[in-house]
Amino acid sequence: DPIQVFAERLRDHKSLESRWAVMQENRVEYFRGKDFVSMLKANPDLVKDGLGSDEEEVANLLLRTKLILRCERVVKSLRPGKKKLSKWPARLQLCPDQSFSQNDAFYAWTFERKRPLWQTVLSFLLPVLTLACCLFPLFPHWCKLVVMYLCLTLLVLIFGILIIRWMIFGLSYILLGKRVWFFPNILADDASFSEIIKFWPEPPKEDEKPPKWTSRLAFTCVTIGVVWFCVRHSPDEAARARYQKGVSNIIDEILEWSPKLALSGKVEEAAPANITEATESTQPANEKPDFSNATEGQDHEQEQQQRSEQEI
Repeated sequence: DPIQVFAERLRDHKSLESRWAVMQENRVEYFRGKDFVSMLKANPDLVKDGLGSDEEEVANLLLRTKLILRCERVVKSLRPGKKKLSKWPARLQLCPDQSFSQNDAFYAWTFERKRPLWQTVLSFLLPVLTLACCLFPLFPHWCKLVVMYLCLTLLVLIFGILIIRWMIFGLSYILLGKRVWFFPNILADDASFSEIIKFWPEPPKEDEKPPKWTSRLAFTCVTIGVVWFCVRHSPDEAARARYQKGVSNIIDEILEWSPKLALSGKVEEAAPANITEATESTQPANEKPDFSNATEGQDHEQEQQQRSEQEI
């Protein structure tokens, strides 16, 4: 179907900005009408002959073929403390008028996007990865060390990026009075991987006002207080050593343990047991144990105690 192929091309185009929302208990991907018109104007080669002469005809063609549906926001009134409605609402409902319009109109795709090859490969590897995680105790020692160092590297990388991000924000907020967030989508739950690794900060909003000097001064005082409290009450080397002795460290146990040491320890534990078993087996069954040496030793100790008491 040429119209279906054309709709897939429009949906996969990078110029068309889209979001995800919930409509009738289903998760749908939608776009705005004005973004659709601006994309077609910027890319006139997308529209082929026979699909329409202008943007509205193309949109109405997609509406007639049920490839898109016109939607509207569920919450149409302002919430307390907000001055404008959100550009991308999280909940939508079906609009009775299924004609194209640019004014505050949203359109949801009704067909599923084709799954690329990497998603198919990933869906096959996920069960294998889950099974490998369940069998982690059976991994060789070197593989456990690789997994441990990889996890520690990722944790240090994530927390390092967050700390540097907060420091840059604090300096720019105090000195310049600007809110600069590098990696702006790193803590977003609904962001894709390409949006998470976006480094440059987003441009400031039009209705965003610069912070007042009083708020900047208060933020500076709070920051200095937190830093002073952390430095003042941080544990010294002796306290850290006591904490390390009192708490078992699983990382040290993994690093110190090795299969060779474990096998050598088992052999050393098994050697005395074999010796005792050998001595018991060489002793005759009818022979009684000799306790004479033990009784003589006890008599000698009693005599020494009596002599010490007499001297006192």
